[in-house]
Parts: sequence; structure tokens; C-alpha cells
Amino acid sequence: MSNRGQKDDLENQIEFLKTFANARGVIVDEVIEDIGSGLNYNRKQWNKLIEDCTDGNVSTIIIAHRDRFIRFGYEWFEKFLRKFGVEIIVVTNEKLSPQEELIQDLISIVHVFSCRIYRLRKYKKKISEDKDL
Repeated sequence: MSNRGQKDDLENQIEFLKTFANARGVIVDEVIEDIGSGLNYNRKQWNKLIEDCTDGNVSTIIIAHRDRFIRFGYEWFEKFLRKFGVEIIVVTNEKLSPQEELIQDLISIVHVFSCRIYRLRKYKKKISEDKDL
């Protein structure tokens, strides 16, 4: 989830994924919610999940979309986790052409950086008023 404003969408996504898992006989031991961009590798819960996978504590990860797991390098992480016996199941596995995938990646990058610029703007006034700077 990119921001807290998407909380309802996240709750619906969790219920959908639980139903999907139950229909396939997969027991859901834990649901991991992570607030942050798929471009950010420093997400606390995501890093804990990777660590749990490499420690042998996870056998299956079910995600709605590939970019909910990681924006770039999904194939690498999928192959890496497979070495630890972890299967990633992508529920919505829409096939995009390389051009469509590139366009989505570029839009994601622009969105992340525009959010960062917006956050920096709110500090502009504080910085200009700070006499110590």
C-alpha cells in the first residue's frame, strides 16, 4: 500500500486473497501489511518477510499483483526465494507487453518522485524561517 488513504482498498484486497487461499486449501498463517512504495526496499514488513523466507519460515506468498511485492526486479526475487522453497502466487497475473510494462514503470517512478517533491515543499517555509540555517 502506497499511502494510508488506500486502507479500504487494502482491507478488500486482504479479504480477497484470504478467500483465494482458502479456495485452494492454503492455510493463511499471517497477513503482512506494508505501507510504502514498491520502489522502496527499506519497508520494515517487507524486509521481515524476506528474512522469514530465507530462514525457512515461509513456504508460500500470495500477492494480488507483482508490483505489490516489488516494483522492479520481481523475477530476481521470485528466483531468489524459490531457492529457499518459497512459491509466490500472483493472483492477478495480467500479461503486459514490454512497452506497457515500461510505461507503468515510468509512471511509477514519476509518481514516487513527485510525492517526494511535494513532501519537501511543506518544509520549505520552515527552512526559510529558520534563522540557524
